[in-house]
Amino acid sequence: MAIGSSALCGTFKREILAGIHRLTAHTRASSTISADTFKVAMFTNSASIDADTTGYTTSNEVSGTNYSAGGATLSSVTIGLADNSSAVPTAFVDFADTTFSSSTISSARGALIYNSTLSSAGTGSTTNHAADPAVAVINFGGDKSSSAGDFTIQYPANDANNAIIRIS
Repeated sequence: MAIGSSALCGTFKREILAGIHRLTAHTRASSTISADTFKVAMFTNSASIDADTTGYTTSNEVSGTNYSAGGATLSSVTIGLADNSSAVPTAFVDFADTTFSSSTISSARGALIYNSTLSSAGTGSTTNHAADPAVAVINFGGDKSSSAGDFTIQYPANDANNAIIRIS
């Protein structure tokens, strides 16, 4: 097994249309709707995560100093809309870079962004979701490590052509 190409998970695409994921807080009428908590967890190349992944699992997750199972909470969620290089309107999402400070982590091959607010599987009239539903798979392109130093996941430029999550 191996980590697939970087991609949005198929179930996430369906779930956003059903209104299951809330990337930012907003107000509807007089009611405030809170944002969900999204996390990023890292995995070894033995993990089987790809665009068909439906939810977070600890199977083949990395371990190490200053890395906890489940990964880290993503912060500074920014949503944008602009034309991409093909002049196609594209919605995009960015997060602040994620740093595991003073960590010792070895053989991190990729990561999974997932919604940790939805820790139990959910059922709806037409759309179900897994516990801790998957959002996106990130393939690092090779094993990455840190030794008593910072391990940083740097997200691409926040624009319609490069952002970590893009819908066009």
